[in-house]
Amino acid sequence: SKLPWLEFCCHTPLLVFFLTRDHVQAMQERKALHTLLAKQQEDLPPRRMKDSYLEVILPLGSQPEIREKYLNVHNSVRFGRILEDLDSLGVLICYTHTKQEMQPKSPLSIVTALVDKINLCKRIIYPDCDIKFTGSVSWVGKTSMEVKMHMLQLHDGDYSPVLDATFVMVARDPENKGPAFVNPLVPESPEEEEIFNQGELNKLKRIDFSTASLLKMAPTAEERNIIHDIFLNTLDTRTVSFRSRKLPPNSVWMEDTKLKGLQICHPQERNIFNRIFGGFLMRKAFELGWAIACSYGGSRPFIVSVDDIMFQRPVEVGSLLLLSGQVCYTEKNYIQVRVHTEVYDADTRDHHTTNIFHFTFISENEVPRVVPKTYGESMLYLDGKRHFNSSMLS
Repeated sequence: SKLPWLEFCCHTPLLVFFLTRDHVQAMQERKALHTLLAKQQEDLPPRRMKDSYLEVILPLGSQPEIREKYLNVHNSVRFGRILEDLDSLGVLICYTHTKQEMQPKSPLSIVTALVDKINLCKRIIYPDCDIKFTGSVSWVGKTSMEVKMHMLQLHDGDYSPVLDATFVMVARDPENKGPAFVNPLVPESPEEEEIFNQGELNKLKRIDFSTASLLKMAPTAEERNIIHDIFLNTLDTRTVSFRSRKLPPNSVWMEDTKLKGLQICHPQERNIFNRIFGGFLMRKAFELGWAIACSYGGSRPFIVSVDDIMFQRPVEVGSLLLLSGQVCYTEKNYIQVRVHTEVYDADTRDHHTTNIFHFTFISENEVPRVVPKTYGESMLYLDGKRHFNSSMLS
């Protein structure tokens, strides 16, 4: 189905509809929806991939009045806004997959669990050409759904690809307190079978990547050699001391690449559960990451890939969201940026991590080599190298 952009926004259950109402009243009404939840997945009718397929037009060319919201200083489209739209579309696709004909309201609360991958094949998104988003559910577990989305832009009468995105959404009960079952997915062709199997492989890859995390496992022998070589390359040969370090030519200490930001989380960006939209968090993290890459490379950077964004905990309205980012790996023109976000509770003075974002940028010119100094920075360097290699293989 093709929806006008405004209609798309208004149809997104977690976007506009409840923001105009008191969220406490809305939550009271949702409690009654518990009786509509399936007791087991087998009670729900299976769905086909085409049942959740959506096609949405962002009319930047045909409706210039909405262009301002998407425009950046380089006269191209703000990628942070695209991240927000992808997040909203992913939620809408999942609601379409789980919609029951006899239910006027969905008992499910669908939230973004993670962004598996976003790969771009175009550096510039033009602000005066219509954009088309397409997507459908590509894999289903018991309570989770993988969504594959594609973005294309109109040029000379034809839509050409701009990016591919893979999100994972989870279904929760009406009050977002526990998991809820979703409709199973039945592939109908060998092509769909391959897409579904890829979703299963993606799940296994995420498990393997998490198991091999440098927070859990020691670096490999090859990685240890890389770090030791960097360490030897930064020793001051004039002294016989491990403490005396010297920055090699055309290099930057990792600690000198940091930038930080603070966001007060206002109700304008909340969903029905009084929590901040995932797309908003992605936009803010991306904008900080872009500023870091711009500052580091000395020229305009272009986003190449977004990788492995895990939503570890929700961000409540009223929270202070602290963002900190740094360059953690470089190679030729590429800049790998890591952005860490955490919420600060002013009453308890506790800090809790909410997200870690990984962005791969390409600069117009070759960039200096980033150099870790401490063991902790060395682990960030290796983790950045892993994410960079992953983005290049996709």
